[in-house]
Amino acid sequence: MDRRQRKTREAIFSAFVELLSKKEFGQITVGEIIEKADVGRATFYAHFETKDYLLKELCEELFCHIFDAMGKEPSEHRHIFHCDAPSSVFLHLFQHLQKNDNNILELLACQNNALFLQYFKVNLQKMVVSQLPLFKERKSEKIPDGFWINHISSTFVETVRWWIDNGMKESPETICEYFFLAI
Repeated sequence: MDRRQRKTREAIFSAFVELLSKKEFGQITVGEIIEKADVGRATFYAHFETKDYLLKELCEELFCHIFDAMGKEPSEHRHIFHCDAPSSVFLHLFQHLQKNDNNILELLACQNNALFLQYFKVNLQKMVVSQLPLFKERKSEKIPDGFWINHISSTFVETVRWWIDNGMKESPETICEYFFLAI
């Protein structure tokens, strides 16, 4: 993707995220997004097939950011999310959730969050697969890998829900520790 395309894409993401801070996903129109991003309708559709696809790409951008941070210098680690990445991908994700980067919490907590949670969990499962050696000693040989990956991912999602429901009083480090203890 060239620099111009990347800037346009970032403008669309930025407009979408700003709108998410004011409205629920279901109430946002493509027209509002393109007006706020100052791009044409054809430009929007050249980057994203639908508003749902934009939501999917926002979720994938978060996980791509986390995957790209693994083993890279902070200067190489950039997407629409910015940070100094910790060594743990799970802690990294908890830190972005705590910062509410790009209004990610609104997406997780909104009434119509089923679509975002679906995208979130698919990407989370890919992340879990990349980190399976961390959980190797905890897995019984009787448990199929698919079940184990689903269990870890579901535990992560429920840990996030519990954390949000309880006011996110714990630090990302503490909630990450709880997550690992629960597995």
